[in-house]
Amino acid sequence: MAEPSIYDEIELEDLTYHASTTLYTYPCPCGDQFEITLQDLRDGEDIAVCPSCSLMIRVVFEAGDLPAEEPSKEEGVPALVEVAA
Repeated sequence: MAEPSIYDEIELEDLTYHASTTLYTYPCPCGDQFEITLQDLRDGEDIAVCPSCSLMIRVVFEAGDLPAEEPSKEEGVPALVEVAA
């Protein structure tokens, strides 16, 4: 399979992280934003795409550069315990 045509290689610290959506963005020359999710990066994906044009960038990072994983909401909820009356 052919390697996708990459517009540029950008360091992770140069992208903007949006914690509320877990999305990294970077300005695209077309005026929109390249986008890649935190989960995609954790899954080993490193190509951010622009939804408005055909350009793609490679995100240069190491796994240790990513934000720590949040514990799932269920992990923090105590289990229900039945109490005999």
